Amino acid sequence: MIEYPTVYAFKVMGRTDSDFAEFIRQMFSRLMGREVSQDSISQNYSNQGNYVSLTVSVYLLSEEHRKTIYGALHKEKRILYYL
Repeated sequence: MIEYPTVYAFKVMGRTDSDFAEFIRQMFSRLMGREVSQDSISQNYSNQGNYVSLTVSVYLLSEEHRKTIYGALHKEKRILYYL
């Protein structure tokens, strides 16, 4: 069981393109209701460079907020996989 408030790391994967990381940063900023800095996001690329995995660390206050973010990730077509 997760105890709140907490820093939570979301993993988001998609195709490598020029603005995927920025798109995800803006999406999380919107969902968090405040700016999410580039320092809160780390990137790892696939061996052939076709895909990127982002780890986005944010401060959550509740389980409801975590579920809301996962719901938004599920609806976004540019996101291929998320954890």
